[in-house]
Amino acid sequence: MAGAIASRMSFSSLKRKQPKTFTVRIVTMDAEMEFNCEMKWKGKDLFDLVCRTLGLRETWFFGLQYTIKDTVAWLKMDKKVKKQILDEKIYCPPEASVLLASYAVQAKYGDYDPSVHKRGFLAQEELLPKRVINLYQMTPEMWEERITAWYAEHRGRARDEAEMEYLKIAQDLEMYGVNYFTIRNKKGTELLLGVDALGLHIYDPENRLTPKISFPWNEIRNISYSDKEFTIKPLDKKIDVFKFNSSKLRVNKLILQLCIGNHDLFMRRRKADSLEVQQMKAQAREEKARKQMERQRLAREKQMREEAERTRDELERRLLQMKEEATMANEALMRSEETADLLAEKAQITEEEAKLLAQKAAEAEQEMQRIKATAIRTEEEKRLMEQKVLEAEVLALKMAEESERRAKEADQLKQDLQEAREAERRAKQKLLEITTKPTYPPMNPLPAPLPPDIPSFNLIGDSLSFDFKDTDMKRLSMEIEKEKVEYMEKSKHLQEQLNELKTEIEALKLKERETALDILHNENSDQGGTSSKHNTIKKPQAQGRRPICI
Repeated sequence: MAGAIASRMSFSSLKRKQPKTFTVRIVTMDAEMEFNCEMKWKGKDLFDLVCRTLGLRETWFFGLQYTIKDTVAWLKMDKKVKKQILDEKIYCPPEASVLLASYAVQAKYGDYDPSVHKRGFLAQEELLPKRVINLYQMTPEMWEERITAWYAEHRGRARDEAEMEYLKIAQDLEMYGVNYFTIRNKKGTELLLGVDALGLHIYDPENRLTPKISFPWNEIRNISYSDKEFTIKPLDKKIDVFKFNSSKLRVNKLILQLCIGNHDLFMRRRKADSLEVQQMKAQAREEKARKQMERQRLAREKQMREEAERTRDELERRLLQMKEEATMANEALMRSEETADLLAEKAQITEEEAKLLAQKAAEAEQEMQRIKATAIRTEEEKRLMEQKVLEAEVLALKMAEESERRAKEADQLKQDLQEAREAERRAKQKLLEITTKPTYPPMNPLPAPLPPDIPSFNLIGDSLSFDFKDTDMKRLSMEIEKEKVEYMEKSKHLQEQLNELKTEIEALKLKERETALDILHNENSDQGGTSSKHNTIKKPQAQGRRPICI
């Protein structure tokens, strides 16, 4: 892993700023920095400055890489920086690009929050290669939707964990960490030599993804070069040595340096940790535990804060509800009082009307008595008087009935008034009960807070050689096979995720825009291969001594 990280650190530009200084731009996975360098600075001066800036302590795992004349090279520590430069490209499948983008978003923005990370929040981010974007009939919104879907699944991962997952995916890319060199075999056929942390690989110039044959470091007995000829001796003595020629002696020296560095890293990972490394690992574990406790504390505080906010919102809701009930009760009380007043006024008017009618009835009775007392001499007058008496009696009877009806109406109004006053009393009692209720309900208590010997290198003149003991190589082979099995088990879920996304977006792919690397990657996938470079390390099978044909 660490060796792979080293191959990703690089210069992107080098420019003169003033007579005694110049500026170097360093590009890493998630940062871009500029450093002002003095003209006399050597590679080690710049490397130390970069390590201090990034806070790197395991400096033996890292280096600065650049390209010059189409050749990948490592910055030499004992030479001036001004005399050395870089750029590099790596093929990444579309589905892996989306997954990498989701981890990059997690490292930058933290946990996904729908209320904060709304639609369009990635509009200004450059998360996917233009090659991938142009390969599918998908809008930026559709890409953002798929990145966000995976981003939401990373909830709870800290920034360093997200970056580590990013690197775990990146190191499985076929071209990641591989330095390619143009070579020719004995027949003069042009090939590519790839050097990485796993070993040496031979490629067809048109296919940089899948090696034709690989030599893992634990299966190589000796490597040496003389002038422009390079020789690889496999550990299995039944297999002939592999020889090739490079175009320049300088390239052989560069290959030599890469072999030394990668083999040293390969062996360092398989020997007992030094005291310094043990201390650093212990500190890293303590720091990880401290960060875990801090995250748990923050999670508990967040949970308590959210619980308190929910309780507050509930109390505010209930308070508002009680206020509304009090307002409605008060309005009902006012309406009851108004109704009582109207009924009282109407009862009074009805009572007065009844009294007036009774008085008129009495007057009519008096009039009737007066008429009866008056004697009319003539029969006609008597008849007229009798008729008037009869009318007066009818009128008196009607007035008496009206008076009785008015009296009953007055009694009914008095009863309605009594009921209105009783309703008013009940409304006042309810208002009193509402105003005397406890404002805050009891709150539930919040949840409680939760070394084998290392083969030596011998460098004599312009040749390099190193030898392994058979027992060492057998042990290393067993360890590596075990590592492969464990790695494949761990990466099974990741591969399922990548296959799921690939299937989802395959229908939107524009076949005519596929590059040669896209076609090669798809062919490898169709043949049952995976993106894991552990599967590309092919152990040469041989019965009897036979030559290697490329």
